[in-house]
Amino acid sequence: MAKLYQRKWLWIRFPMVLAAAATATGLWLFAWPMPPAHLTITTAGADGAYYLHAQRYAEKFAAHGITLDIKTSAGSQENLERLRQGVNPSDLALMQGGFGYLGSSLERRDRSRVETLVNVDVEPLWVFTRGREIDSLNQLQGLRVAIGPEGSGTRKVALKLLEQARIEPKDLTLSPLTSSPAVQALRQNTVDVVFLVAAPESFVVQNMLILPGIHLANIRKSAAITERNPYLESRLLAQGTLDARIPPRDITLLTTTASLVAREDLHPALKRLAIAVAMEVHAGGGLFHRAGDFPSLRRIDFPTAPQARETLTHGLPWLERLLPFWWAQVAERILLIVLPVVLLALWLMQLIPAYLRWVLESRVNRWYGELKFIENDLNQESLSGLDLTRFLLRLNGIDKAMMAFATPRDLMARCYTLHQHIEFVRQRLYRMRGR
Repeated sequence: MAKLYQRKWLWIRFPMVLAAAATATGLWLFAWPMPPAHLTITTAGADGAYYLHAQRYAEKFAAHGITLDIKTSAGSQENLERLRQGVNPSDLALMQGGFGYLGSSLERRDRSRVETLVNVDVEPLWVFTRGREIDSLNQLQGLRVAIGPEGSGTRKVALKLLEQARIEPKDLTLSPLTSSPAVQALRQNTVDVVFLVAAPESFVVQNMLILPGIHLANIRKSAAITERNPYLESRLLAQGTLDARIPPRDITLLTTTASLVAREDLHPALKRLAIAVAMEVHAGGGLFHRAGDFPSLRRIDFPTAPQARETLTHGLPWLERLLPFWWAQVAERILLIVLPVVLLALWLMQLIPAYLRWVLESRVNRWYGELKFIENDLNQESLSGLDLTRFLLRLNGIDKAMMAFATPRDLMARCYTLHQHIEFVRQRLYRMRGR
């Protein structure tokens, strides 16, 4: 222990520095890693509102040093599958309502590893018909109906509504067309009806509304439909809202909510940043909502991310508001990983040598105590020669122990003084033996 104390920089403090560096590095890399600089978001088709939103997200993320890749898809069902897949899953997705809790019964709730970050928009269900107007889904029997491709949200909600209206697929001629191909097919009279879930500002919706001979269905009993389907709401599209003549009369539309969702294991800092970006992109008003209504957490379809409510209420943490995103992540880890580890290492670098010094001083003090006992015993009135010999052997034992003791520099003065005191008592013993 004395040799260890003598070389405390080599055997205590330097290993402590290495241990602190290894601990901080391990915590930084594995327990609290830095967020990745590359994300992917999956949307619907390139001509839809989801794709436009994703492009704006990419610009905002790029300002924070993060690359956001945009992947198009057939729709919300495919987006959900991409979030769930085990190899190279998408990080973010824009989802139509009805694919999680609100679209399932209590017994069949979705338990996938997907979280809602925020709801971002209202999307109507548009039912466009050619030639004749309809006000009930039962009037679709025998018609050619475009409900979108497999994997699309439009197809899912259309099939659900047709099933509830007791219309089977065999009663219709179903087409997988959607978006621009559906517009073209309606114009060329190869389909009679088009179902479409899209934002009012969508290029496809705008084209449909101005096509001559194309009518927007005003579905009756919308309240009963929303009762059966909690992810749907009925909203009024007032006459002349979109244009002086569009629509030509008040129309009740079924609407659902578009959500920004993420993988559950996405880095928390990136979830916060995605919510902050959504707050910038979707803060304005729309046809069916006022400015400030979105982003929100009303009528969510998947479990809410832990960061969502805090970020919506209080914004980003103060470090991420004060510093650029990457510098904020570095500063956070310095404050919460590096600084505590360094302080702990410095404390141990002082504590362990202090403990060793205390142990070594205790040993010297014990020798002093034993020497004091011998001096006290020498004050007895009757001491035999055998007693004096025994005392002398005890002094020699202390001397031998001190010779084997690698005296630290800090204790040399005390050990030298102890040697002098031992010699003083030894000389007194010699005098007593010769008396």
